[in-house]
Amino acid sequence: IYNAGPDWGVHVGDALGVPDPLVTHHQHQHQGQTFSFLGIRVSSPLSLVVNGRRPPGSALAPPRLALSNPRAPP
Repeated sequence: IYNAGPDWGVHVGDALGVPDPLVTHHQHQHQGQTFSFLGIRVSSPLSLVVNGRRPPGSALAPPRLALSNPRAPP
């Protein structure tokens, strides 16, 4: 689950409710093989319902700021 906190997750057997999912069909070819699968995206792990309950705030990964300056000398 993208943007999930490091100490949170779902387990096999959990009931998972996904409100307003965005379903995307992915199809990729590599070395003569075709890989086809569905992907489901939601806006945040906090929008899910796991076993009838909303995840705690800690389910959301903290923000990270990454900066780069390609013109800066090494």
